[in-house]
Amino acid sequence: MNARLPGISACSGLLRTGVATLALLCCTASLHAAQGKLQRGDLEVVDCLLPGQVRALGSNTYLTQRRPAKTTASDCRIKGGEYVAFDRANLATALAVWMESAQAGDAAAQNNVAEIYERGIGGQPDYEAAATWYQKAADQGYTRAMFNLGTLYEQGLGVPADKLRALNLYRQSWGLPEDSVIFQSAASEEQAALRAELTKSIAEKDEQLNALQSQIQQLQNQVDKLKAASRPAAAAQPAAAPSPEIEALTRQVDSLKKLVASVERDRSSGTARLATLRKPTTGAAGVAAAAASSMRPADVRKALGVNFGRYYALVIGNQHYQAIDNLKTPISDAERTAKVLKDRYGFSVKVLEDADDVAMLKALNDLNSTLKPEDNLLVYYAGHGIRLQTGARESGYWLPVNAEKPPEDTFWVQNEQITAHLARLPARRVLVVADSCYAGLLSTDPSYRFVEGKTGYTLDYIKYKLPKRSRLLLSSGGDQPVLDTGGGKNSVFAQAFLAELESNSGVLSVPELYARIARRVEGVAATNNFVQKPEFKSIKGAGHDMGDFFFVPKT
Repeated sequence: MNARLPGISACSGLLRTGVATLALLCCTASLHAAQGKLQRGDLEVVDCLLPGQVRALGSNTYLTQRRPAKTTASDCRIKGGEYVAFDRANLATALAVWMESAQAGDAAAQNNVAEIYERGIGGQPDYEAAATWYQKAADQGYTRAMFNLGTLYEQGLGVPADKLRALNLYRQSWGLPEDSVIFQSAASEEQAALRAELTKSIAEKDEQLNALQSQIQQLQNQVDKLKAASRPAAAAQPAAAPSPEIEALTRQVDSLKKLVASVERDRSSGTARLATLRKPTTGAAGVAAAAASSMRPADVRKALGVNFGRYYALVIGNQHYQAIDNLKTPISDAERTAKVLKDRYGFSVKVLEDADDVAMLKALNDLNSTLKPEDNLLVYYAGHGIRLQTGARESGYWLPVNAEKPPEDTFWVQNEQITAHLARLPARRVLVVADSCYAGLLSTDPSYRFVEGKTGYTLDYIKYKLPKRSRLLLSSGGDQPVLDTGGGKNSVFAQAFLAELESNSGVLSVPELYARIARRVEGVAATNNFVQKPEFKSIKGAGHDMGDFFFVPKT
């Protein structure tokens, strides 16, 4: 277990699991929520099988098939649905909820089935099955499946590793034209790296082939000499059987010839792959450089009339724990964060201090009735985080103040439940800032590569990014402990995060914010003889779609 100790916080890994084995069916409308007795289980997101709808066709009525949906347990019961209680260890029942619709051709269900296979049934991911179902949904134009499939190609999970194909799948999922400057620049960079790798590999194969052919020739010469020496003087005499030495050398020759054939196949495959790559051009890079040089600074909203939408924030600071060690800075971090977001950036802020598990999940769930599609949401969490290994599965949690010591995890808040709530929220742009990490995501956000890490933003970039759905994570560290103190009254990460927001005077994208924070945090950590590297990733399971999150000062 990684437990956050005074001065150090532990990282929490992303738990990607599902639901439990016990099926529940609502037989009454008398709910705990309706009675004001909200329970933890009411707020957890489940795979719900809703009843069929009664429809009329002419004078006839009929009942439709049951419909799968992701919703809270309370909402599922209210609607008369059937669901399985949340259980991190078993996804088989969740698979049964979605499989019928997936086999019938529903793209969203196919994507959900693939995500279940990717998370793993019985603790073991089945990436090949996941890739198959993602492909089925992608073939129907389902963009979320395209993105998910791209992450598998990026990492070589269940499919051959192919970063160029992954990049193209990302492009398709985001609706980016193949001839766009953004894609061409990134693709050219990826192609150049792949071309260099293939060229080097082919050259190495040529060297291997030359060396192998030389060895074969030498061995063959030895065989010929031995055969000549053992040949009978009189032509009429029968030929003697090959000596053991000749037989051994012949076997070596045959073995080397097989190796030559294998190397030649690999070389041919690399040559064919190289031939499919387009020749490098300077056009895309030149246009990208020109765009970068014309990027507009400062208040884009005022100068260009861009509507960034409304801004909301849920800020959680858990510092005083009932059963585990207290922390030093989370409440101070939360209060300063709320003030900066409200006063400088116009956020509507809800602050939770020393929240229990029900309060944390309820605050997330309540946002569904507040947020609109054009809105922005920032979720800031400072507190204990824990990662546990159970067999092949790694589980991650944020710890509410009523969390008990391991192994009692009854009140711990699973990272995947946070992800499930983020996926349901109507806000288009969501950013999670976690000072206790929320790690273990399958794919880093590749959109930062598309702008080559340059500061400033063109109007075209902002207009392209703004309508896209984003679910992004900015965490204080990866899978290692992070410093709780070192930033005065704040943690090292919080101090860097807030200092950048306080000094910023223009439109600031999260990738650029991350780059600035990372430099600060790594520098301060190094002076304390500590290694801490913040991370910036997309939250894949929440439906990220290449969007960005922009901080826009009020003035």
